[in-house]
Amino acid sequence: MSHFSNPATQATILIVDDHVDNLKLLSDMLDEQGYETRQSLNGLTALKSIELSPPDLILLDIKMPDIDGYTVCERLKSTSLTKDIPVIFISASHEELDKVKAFSVGGLDYITKPFQWFEVLARIENQLRIKQLQQELKEKNTRLEHLVKELEEKSRLDPLTQIGNRLHFNDCFEQEWKRGMREQEPLGLILCDIDHFKLYNDAYGHLKGDRCLCAVAKGLEKAVLRGTDLVCRYGGEEFAVILPNTDYSGAEPICQRIVETINQLKIPHSASSVSSHVTISLGFASLIPSVNLPSDSLISMSDKALYQAKSTGKNCFFLYNSEFVLA
Repeated sequence: MSHFSNPATQATILIVDDHVDNLKLLSDMLDEQGYETRQSLNGLTALKSIELSPPDLILLDIKMPDIDGYTVCERLKSTSLTKDIPVIFISASHEELDKVKAFSVGGLDYITKPFQWFEVLARIENQLRIKQLQQELKEKNTRLEHLVKELEEKSRLDPLTQIGNRLHFNDCFEQEWKRGMREQEPLGLILCDIDHFKLYNDAYGHLKGDRCLCAVAKGLEKAVLRGTDLVCRYGGEEFAVILPNTDYSGAEPICQRIVETINQLKIPHSASSVSSHVTISLGFASLIPSVNLPSDSLISMSDKALYQAKSTGKNCFFLYNSEFVLA
């Protein structure tokens, strides 16, 4: 909800005028209407009062002895804490230039002395209503931004495994590629494939197949220890692991841990020719990103390494351009 739902009963108004009679007159009239009023006799004390406790609206005299109302308004509009407080100037001057300057420094309205009470009240209520509507619009926009953010996050989440999906992978991979190019650090990528997953679905049904995918996803996240590494579902029974600042020597223990972790899940797989339980094959590649290389070259290298792992026995990992290592 906005700060005040009924301007006439809850709004706080600061009156700034170096004439005590004007302060008393305005305060008495506004108090009768249910407003909470505060008073300042000069611009400097007004600024201190506003900083300590910002009012909902300010009635500001122009001609004052220390600093004039124009300067006070300019200072208010220069800080985020006070820039949105509506300011109505009050002045005995009817000169057009004075009115123009009042609006140019951030004033929203201008009331001339002597006061016509109904005019003062109408202008105050108008500005408070505008402020209320602006606050409501701001809150609605904030809620809308949160909703958009939630929808965007959901659009990047695989609904089954609750890890990042292919869209999330693509964006994060491009970001890491650019970062690696800037910092000239190696970027590593693992592509994973569950062995004989089609046979698993045929033997156990798609419901258990979905459970298997979820268990493998959790296993991958458990095996990847660094907070900078990212596990995503690449598609079907394939997963991808982005490993920033990782070369071949750093990747080998990670790959070994992934293979062992999935084995330790002990998910039965009677149709597999590799093992009595679900296993996984991995392909890893690493390079230092360069403007002379497309980013998908690393994906192609990892895919070739995965193919080697699948064709040389499965349940193992293969490092691109190096000898394969059995689990």
